[in-house]
Amino acid sequence: MGSFSIWHWLIVLVIVALVFGTKKLRNIGEDVGTAVKSFRKGMADEDDTSSRLKADPPVVEPVDSVDAARSSEPDRVEK
Repeated sequence: MGSFSIWHWLIVLVIVALVFGTKKLRNIGEDVGTAVKSFRKGMADEDDTSSRLKADPPVVEPVDSVDAARSSEPDRVEK
């Protein structure tokens, strides 16, 4: 029970083509190809985004204390 030879795979391919039909198999192949392209594009976009974040980190101004941050906000009076 070793690996299959090329003849085994050809027989399986013929049986699959007879069961599903070539048009349906072609559509499935196109859908899989589109999904792979979309996945690769998404991974490339993610890499591009992460490299931009590493190059330009966001600027965060430090706050000395919580009271200093609260003093810059206008006081609200609740009625």
